[in-house]
Amino acid sequence: MSKAPTPASPLAALLKLSHELGREERRLAILGEGNTSARVSADTFVVKASGSNLATLSEAGVTECHFPNLAALLAKKSLLDTAIDEALFAARVDPKAKKPSVEAVFHAYLLTLPGVNFVGHTHPIAVNQVLCSKFARAFAKRRLFPDEIVCCGVESVFVPYTDPGLKLAQAIRNAVVAYIKRLSRPPRVILLENHGFIALGPTPGAVLAATLMGAKSAEIFAGATAIGGAPKFLTPAQVTRIAVRPDEHYRQKALGL
Repeated sequence: MSKAPTPASPLAALLKLSHELGREERRLAILGEGNTSARVSADTFVVKASGSNLATLSEAGVTECHFPNLAALLAKKSLLDTAIDEALFAARVDPKAKKPSVEAVFHAYLLTLPGVNFVGHTHPIAVNQVLCSKFARAFAKRRLFPDEIVCCGVESVFVPYTDPGLKLAQAIRNAVVAYIKRLSRPPRVILLENHGFIALGPTPGAVLAATLMGAKSAEIFAGATAIGGAPKFLTPAQVTRIAVRPDEHYRQKALGL
């Protein structure tokens, strides 16, 4: 019988984050949608198992995996679905654990980025309203108000629609590498066209804050578009100013961002 996770453990933190993201009234994920992960050590991470529900996630619905097994998949040009399934099963620390989510491959990559200890992937209704529209790329690139910059960064990574699984993990990696090369910092938010939202950060609070603020931003974006046809974005200079203000940096630290 496994021991209950301690309050300070990555597993306990992951379960709490998952429950917050899965709250029905927040409209971020329903049924088995979405997945979450947390770094445990240099070699392993825990990730939501396939078919589990974020709102009711328990220890039994989480699987610990080895990073190297899944990271190696990113170098493959193509793999049959059956081979990917075999790799997912082989990555488990406990061979009796449930099958990791097929999206565990991109979690394995994102958790290797500097300062990233937690990842939350959801399908917010408000965000997908925008990501399923012609405005998706503009929503990722531009910012509407200061708190969006504080919680979600100066811009989001945008990934055009890609088949979920290995191809999506590779597309995410390529887009994040390009983002870091251009902006010299890891992203806080990744937007998947016609799919959903990924938040990453050092703490569960950072992931939750980016997700909630991203959903708020999408609602404002949709409302502004309905009223005027094209939202009035902050200028690049205004975005940069907010991003470098000492008081905003202090607020980020206070909020665990």
